[in-house]
Amino acid sequence: MRILVVEDEPDLASAIAISLRRDGYAVDVAADGTAALDRVVITPYDLVCLDLNLPDTDGLDVCRQILAMPVADDAPVPRIIMLTARGSVDDRILGLDHGADDYLVKPFALGELSARVRALLRRDTTVSSAVVERNGIELDAGRHEVRVHGVTTDLTAKEFALLRWFLLHPHDVHSAEKLLEHVWDEHADPFTNTVRVTLSNLRKKLADAGAPDAIETLPGRGYRWRELQLA
Repeated sequence: MRILVVEDEPDLASAIAISLRRDGYAVDVAADGTAALDRVVITPYDLVCLDLNLPDTDGLDVCRQILAMPVADDAPVPRIIMLTARGSVDDRILGLDHGADDYLVKPFALGELSARVRALLRRDTTVSSAVVERNGIELDAGRHEVRVHGVTTDLTAKEFALLRWFLLHPHDVHSAEKLLEHVWDEHADPFTNTVRVTLSNLRKKLADAGAPDAIETLPGRGYRWRELQLA
């Protein structure tokens, strides 16, 4: 999942980005509304954490413009969490009426932000909790754990993020380009084989844990989760 953090306070922006990256998300940061809109035009973000008090424009206007942008048929409309010191009931109503999905008043706990992010990103899937289980492979986003046959399997942050993407979108075909857009951040080199290498490592770890062939390759199209019988 790819997230854009729009926050002009460098320390807070860094803390949010670090926390979300530890949760396995790909995170980009913008310090003002103009930079945020420039990024959203070219990147299909799954979620935007949006400060309302930006140096160049009001965050409410940024929210409106983001939601008004056209998206490709297979691209998500980004979920938006407003992050702001404006904590009155009227402010919250105004933010939600501008299209925000959630509203978090500063100061807030990073753990609460993580939980709200998980909840919003589940809305477009059939998953109703932080734990996703398919074919005996269980991913617990809250604890950041993966279990196969009930046994914990160690994954890197990027392998974890890649597995979560497949588990949340089990019926879709994902090209390498699509995976790069949603699982990696803007610093990833699109001309490297990072997707193939990470996917290969993930497959090997799942196979070693007793879940071979969990992700199938469709030549010329990409990759897809496979409904399988565990060994």
